Amino acid sequence: MEPGIRSLTVHLDTHVALWLAAGETRRLRPVQARLRRSALYVSPIVIVEMEVLREIGRIREAVADVLEILTEDHGVREAVGDITSVGQHARSLGWTRDPFDRLIVAHALASRATLLTADDTIREHCRQARWDD
Repeated sequence: MEPGIRSLTVHLDTHVALWLAAGETRRLRPVQARLRRSALYVSPIVIVEMEVLREIGRIREAVADVLEILTEDHGVREAVGDITSVGQHARSLGWTRDPFDRLIVAHALASRATLLTADDTIREHCRQARWDD
């Protein structure tokens, strides 16, 4: 593979996107190589979850500012997908009651993308979820 060519499609879980935007290199150390070599995406569901987190005071930054950093500094793009396919995948994910996790995982599954997450529960139940290079 040529240097600078991104060969793998990766969806970022919400916490990973926030850590990347905040420059949390220590937290992202286990996946630095994967972040460098992959085409990076966030599901629209991640963006909605960020808005909810801002509304309840868990994050302070405006979501538009976070997205600008992700896009301009890290080349992250918003993932597209068929909502019907995402919904079909989501219905089969009974191991979680968290609607954001369910839809974020479903979007990665429907897109046949790797989901980058530090969440042990997600990784335990989703074969496409990773937290390593």
